[in-house]
Amino acid sequence: MTRIDLPLAEAVAAPIPAAPSPPPPPPKGPAFGLRLATGLIGVLLAVLLAGFNEHTTEMALADIKGQLHIGHDEGTWIIALFEAFNISAMAFAPWCSVTFSIRRLTIVMTGMVGVLGLAAPFMPNLGALLILRTLQGFACGCLPPMLMTVALRFLPPNIKVYGLGAYALTATFGPNLGVPLAGFWFEYVGWQFLFWQIVPLCVISMICVAWGLPQDPLRLERFRQFDWRGLLTGLPAICSLVIALEQGDRLDWFRSPLITHLFCGGGFLFILFIINEWFHPLPFFRIQLLKQRNVSDSLLTLAAVLVLCVVTIEIPSVYLEEVRGYRPIQTAPIALILAVPQLVALPLVSALCNIRKVDCRIVLMAGLAIQGASYWLGTWIDSDWVRENFYIVQLMQVVSQPMMVISILMLATMGLGPADGPFISGMFNMTKGFANAIAAGVIAALLRRREQYHSTMLLDIYGYNQNALDGMGDPTSTLLAPHIADPDRLTWNTQVLLHGKVAEQSLVLACADIYYVMIGLCAAFIVLNLVLPQRVYPPRAPSVSTPAK
Repeated sequence: MTRIDLPLAEAVAAPIPAAPSPPPPPPKGPAFGLRLATGLIGVLLAVLLAGFNEHTTEMALADIKGQLHIGHDEGTWIIALFEAFNISAMAFAPWCSVTFSIRRLTIVMTGMVGVLGLAAPFMPNLGALLILRTLQGFACGCLPPMLMTVALRFLPPNIKVYGLGAYALTATFGPNLGVPLAGFWFEYVGWQFLFWQIVPLCVISMICVAWGLPQDPLRLERFRQFDWRGLLTGLPAICSLVIALEQGDRLDWFRSPLITHLFCGGGFLFILFIINEWFHPLPFFRIQLLKQRNVSDSLLTLAAVLVLCVVTIEIPSVYLEEVRGYRPIQTAPIALILAVPQLVALPLVSALCNIRKVDCRIVLMAGLAIQGASYWLGTWIDSDWVRENFYIVQLMQVVSQPMMVISILMLATMGLGPADGPFISGMFNMTKGFANAIAAGVIAALLRRREQYHSTMLLDIYGYNQNALDGMGDPTSTLLAPHIADPDRLTWNTQVLLHGKVAEQSLVLACADIYYVMIGLCAAFIVLNLVLPQRVYPPRAPSVSTPAK
């Protein structure tokens, strides 16, 4: 008989211990349904009305200045201060949303926007209006980060890409609707409605958010680690840089001591802000996210795409206003043909990018290529163009803009965890705000410089041609007048005609130059996105496997 060792026998006879129970799953948020969808719509409406308030008053600034008897230089501060605090709020709002809850912050800031908009036409002087617009800019800036945070947190994985498409409306649909709204309110209703248009939308948004979004608890203990150094360096840095960008072209950039001090001081404080955010235990920005190739590529490409979007609406508006004498209401179809189809194009592109076999990097590069092709058509611009000549350019961008924006959003967010949502939202929205400010400053500077260059060259050509004609004894000139080279022989009407024609042609050539620059920008970012980002896939709900019997 085989002898069995006692320890081995006891081990065989002992019962097998039960496997340890898995840890409890993390608490889930509310199930997605009608109530939560209503809350998301309320946040989307709040973000859109913030964009309407910004872009409508910007487009109708000349009319507002006329009604309030404000000069040009003073009126520019209405936009500059609004933009400065609008972009600053985007940087700090995600921290506040975690501390006070998304629901509370959205309702309070939306209500603040509505109340200030209601009071805006009754301001007694320019100083009061500037203070009001500063506060309203801060409140408006708190709203866009909420939409991305809500979409990343509450939407089920299978439809999360559609939530990103809804956020893309704020970059494509909202800004382009500002022009027709500005023209409609001023021409047919009353200039006060440039400020009052948002009031009913604020009420609807607050009701939807209050009923639809869940209420998170207050987390006031976060103030124990509040990033005071980040606030004291970041807020003045962002405000200084944005004001410098907004006022730079008017004050001739670095020839102005104010612009020089704003750029140098703001840049120094911004570097300190970035260093502080890197080491702070509870920062406003998680700068370490920039180590991820997709995040850094997305922020760079987003800045470029928003510059392209500003050019898309700015160049036709400037041309039609300066060359054709159009009012905002007459340029409205240019913006509407770009804005309204986005309501269809964005869901379609979202559905395309939600297919697992589709690489969103290819969609992004295709969008950049289509955008560049539309600008190539824009380089054909001449002084005979009217509103209808821009339609084909705008229609091509109806396709390209959603392809670019949704792909960028996917690259930026699909590789991140839920805890990174507030951080990427703040970085994304502040980049968006800075890009708009940079676009406004750079395009204004390019238009002015290229217009001055072409004006000088055209006058030189006129003088050269006239001297040649005089030398040949030819009494006629095919350009403007038979005596352009001799100012003393020019009649007043001829001088006016010469000035008008040169100014018109200079602006047309400057617009064409900017289109060429944008083609180069599209090509550069196609090359960048060939090498930098890594592929991401649309999210999917985890499959539930049945236990083996």
